[in-house]
Amino acid sequence: MPQISVRGQEMPESPIRKLAPLADDAKKRGIHVYHLNIGQPDLPTPQSALDAIRNIDRKILEYSPSQGYLSYRNKLVEYYASYNIKLTADDIIITSGGSEAVLFSFLACLNPGDEIIVPEPAYANYMAFAISAGARIRTISTTIEEGFSLPKVEKFEELINEHTRAILICNPNNPTGYLYTRREMNQIRDLVKKYDLYLFSDEVYREFIYTGSPYISACHLEGIENNVVLIDSVSKRYSECGIRIGALITKNPEVRKAVMKFCQARLSPPLVGQIAAEASLDEPGEYSREVYDEYVERRKCLIDGLNRIPGVYSPIPMGAFYTVAKLPVDDADKFCAWCLKEFQWEGETVMMAPASGFYTTPGAGRNQVRLAYVLKKDDLVRALLVLSKALEAYPGRVE
Repeated sequence: MPQISVRGQEMPESPIRKLAPLADDAKKRGIHVYHLNIGQPDLPTPQSALDAIRNIDRKILEYSPSQGYLSYRNKLVEYYASYNIKLTADDIIITSGGSEAVLFSFLACLNPGDEIIVPEPAYANYMAFAISAGARIRTISTTIEEGFSLPKVEKFEELINEHTRAILICNPNNPTGYLYTRREMNQIRDLVKKYDLYLFSDEVYREFIYTGSPYISACHLEGIENNVVLIDSVSKRYSECGIRIGALITKNPEVRKAVMKFCQARLSPPLVGQIAAEASLDEPGEYSREVYDEYVERRKCLIDGLNRIPGVYSPIPMGAFYTVAKLPVDDADKFCAWCLKEFQWEGETVMMAPASGFYTTPGAGRNQVRLAYVLKKDDLVRALLVLSKALEAYPGRVE
């Protein structure tokens, strides 16, 4: 039998999805599973997007331009301007989800063997995209005890060598919900400028910031305009994960030219998805306000509830809709699997993402989980109760 490629063997499993077969088996046994493991919002997609799909008046669902429809990109220019991000339509390339934007950024900017510095814990698929591009992730550790704030600049410089080509951040952060401060963003800017690095900035959660501190985009940083590649997506802000529409944004014409070659090779981003995403930009502001207010309430419900469970600790996330919590367990991977295979309380259990999958440092995050507050408050309250019962019953509990 032919061998699988080294790249295929090195591709990591998704920590978010790898327990899905166990959840499916639990459901077959009649157990209700509260899904806290995946960032799939349960809030409705904008009505304007749904109406646009229902009312498509075309005889052919054709290829769109490889960089995406100009009408959509023009409307995005207005959207970003509302965040003081000044762009032209030519700065924006539409992609098949934020994931393709990350992959094409790596393919266009990095050579095999190049290194990217990423604060950990980090979105697990960054590692998968780096492997796809032949690049290597070098992680800089943040800790739950310090709320996942960035280490001092010296820690970054310890990792920088002749192979270092980029820094990658997610702001607000997945999986921690951390929001980078102006000081931290300026620190990153200075490093990028000093060593002439790329700065890949995943900012898909900008709508979800729960503090009075200002949102600092990588595109706000002066003096590194040609170093910045912004990653974006409509998946979270409009509950449109399934339409697979993202964006890659950069002022660097050489990067755009290289990215366009990959865009042409994959032909075009999704036609129907762009129709829905463009229509979503017409949704009245009350949609975003209602969604935001709901997440504020859910965040309070989840974080307060977690920190009331004996032995559990979660810092207060300032953005996105995730948190990483420390549990009184010997091994969170085993605990999450045990919850699905061997535990139920009154016919219910919880599914969480073991945080170890968001770290590359061996042993890091072993007693941590990522939880997404994408369920309505009544379900979150119930899920917290079930989690507390699971922790009481778990044979590998530690004090």
